[in-house]
Amino acid sequence: MSGSFVSPELRARVRGLAEPVGRLLARTGLSPNALTVIGFVIACVAAIAAGMQLWLLAGLLTIFGGIFDMFDGLVARATGRVSKAGAFLDSTFDRWGEGVVYIGITAGCLYAGFDLGVILAAAAMSSAFMVSYTRARSESLGFAPGKGMANVGLAPREVRLVVLTVGICLAGVNIAILGAALAVITVLAAITTVQRILVTLRQASEQG
Repeated sequence: MSGSFVSPELRARVRGLAEPVGRLLARTGLSPNALTVIGFVIACVAAIAAGMQLWLLAGLLTIFGGIFDMFDGLVARATGRVSKAGAFLDSTFDRWGEGVVYIGITAGCLYAGFDLGVILAAAAMSSAFMVSYTRARSESLGFAPGKGMANVGLAPREVRLVVLTVGICLAGVNIAILGAALAVITVLAAITTVQRILVTLRQASEQG
């Protein structure tokens, strides 16, 4: 679709690599919704660690939670339990978990006396949420059918997750690195939001 660091082909390859793990988790009897909630709990623990300035632990939990998040969908497909309710819960808890992590980062920066980090965390969270909102709203109105909008923009969730994880993990070395990561997320997410707006408007124009 429109310039993303994560191509549809890369997404497909990653899903292919993760499918054996998804099938293994399906054998445990855990439901897709249970995995969704577990992923959210991991995000909450990551946020607590960030608030306590346990940056390396927070970063590792953040990336682990992000990777873990893909398994609820894989388990749903492996067990034939794909549902609209499950998709709704997955998206909702994804956004909630992302917000919780940013709150933890805000607390950590506040206690560290890094006031700029507090502002950048708020800015990054705002920009990140706009990326998700433009996709959800566009697709709800019938644009970019399927998951087409996920392929639009420089910084979908996977890219933001990697940048954020690097910033959090290295915050213990120099907290300014975390600030830089938050600034990068803010800018890339804002660009992504604009890209998705333009793609939606173009499709609306084509439909007359």
